[in-house]
Amino acid sequence: MSNRNRNQDRAPVPRQELRAHAHNERHRVHSELHLAEEAMRHGVEPLDVEEPGPAWKPMHHHDPLVGIEKSRKHVLKHWKTKEWKRRKTVRRMRAIEFNTPL
Repeated sequence: MSNRNRNQDRAPVPRQELRAHAHNERHRVHSELHLAEEAMRHGVEPLDVEEPGPAWKPMHHHDPLVGIEKSRKHVLKHWKTKEWKRRKTVRRMRAIEFNTPL
């Protein structure tokens, strides 16, 4: 059995609580943006308005080891690269030339 949840000090935060925190953060940013927009409509200079940013992020966004581990798991999708598209076109042209009668 895994030891991850045996020690309650290291136990992860429940998912529902994380989602609620993220929702509250999005709501806060949206509300502050609305207030900033209202201030600009009423004559405040755009450079004087403070743009809200995220004040809270989940822990996995702060942990560099998690990012390194995820980047190792990332598999390069060859069909998403430019070379694949070029190679596909070159192959198609070569096949047309090969199949064209002289």
